[in-house]
Amino acid sequence: MIVLKSREEIEIMRAANRIVAQILAQLREMVRPGVTTGELDRVAEELIARHGAQPAFKGYRVGDQTFPRCICISINDEIVHGIPSERRVLCEGDIVGLDFGVRYRGFYGDSAVTVPVGRATAADERLIATTRDALEAGIAEARVGNRMGNLSAAIQRHAEGAGYSVVRDFVGHGIGRRLHEEPQVPNYGVPDRGIRLRAGMVLAIEPMVNAGRADVRIKEDGWTAVTEDGTRSAHFEHSVAVTESGPEILSLA
Repeated sequence: MIVLKSREEIEIMRAANRIVAQILAQLREMVRPGVTTGELDRVAEELIARHGAQPAFKGYRVGDQTFPRCICISINDEIVHGIPSERRVLCEGDIVGLDFGVRYRGFYGDSAVTVPVGRATAADERLIATTRDALEAGIAEARVGNRMGNLSAAIQRHAEGAGYSVVRDFVGHGIGRRLHEEPQVPNYGVPDRGIRLRAGMVLAIEPMVNAGRADVRIKEDGWTAVTEDGTRSAHFEHSVAVTESGPEILSLA
């Protein structure tokens, strides 16, 4: 069931997502060679508490698996759900996906960015920019009366048009009082297909784009998804409200 949000609920979600955006901005400033992913997670948890919120990911269960940290940090060929560790050190030339969420006043916020560690190669800069622009293309289609396929196809068209592939094993999602709600928001699709978008929907739109093939495998930790061919991957995400006046990005600082 798709849960439509009132204007008052969307404003609470905007506050939750503003916390997410502000903390993500602080974490981005910390990304540099020599920093551990465990340190980023520790700072994230401290900042969550300071904002009077709760972590969205820590303790999240899928089957018998429980995510142990506050933020997903995915490096290079890792697509999503990387687990922070005090032993994982960022190195010059890495690219790092920071996927982060909080619960605040009963509602969730969720956003993600991919950033270089130190100086990026031209290839990495292009992958990151293309993924960010694919997100923007999807957001532009998050309009009342559009079908989900228009949003999904816009993301796919932008990424594949640049020579990349979109991950199909993981998709975006509705968000609200639960972190993952209906509907699913694929990053691939056919225009004019799928459900019609309605005012009051809030969607976590999150393209995951691989430099090589779309194939995915899960590492031994049961969470971290990596590219099957070892190529690099980028991930961006915003929580977006569908309104009568157009899409509203909630996850802005």
